[in-house]
Amino acid sequence: MPKQLPLALLLLRLGVFVVFLFWTLDKLVQPEHAAKVFAAFYGLGGLGEAAFYAIGCAQLVLILMFVAGMMKTWTYGAILIFHGVSTLSAFAKYLQPFDNLLFFAAWPMLAACAALFLLRDYDTLTLSRQPAPATA
Repeated sequence: MPKQLPLALLLLRLGVFVVFLFWTLDKLVQPEHAAKVFAAFYGLGGLGEAAFYAIGCAQLVLILMFVAGMMKTWTYGAILIFHGVSTLSAFAKYLQPFDNLLFFAAWPMLAACAALFLLRDYDTLTLSRQPAPATA
């Protein structure tokens, strides 16, 4: 294993965490904004503030476990799925690319989420006690 790989994976994990942290805080601090996002992109209008507080709290637990590198298969997998759904839910925005350039930032982040999931066994700079796989 290249000696820089664990550091590179940690940096990817921290970068993904920062984005998810602010998406989570949006649900907890500005539930009315989160409601607009859910209605516009996921077709889930009519959710009340309590729903966003519950979703935000659950998401906060998930992203804290993710950034700590705990239960990697489940947390990295959940992050990949959630971001994949988020990326694909904005599909209409990609059809007018020059009006929605910032939406394209979702794709490199999705690639980072996929890389973290695929290389999770080599992501050893974590609070997890899982050893790195042996190399031949």
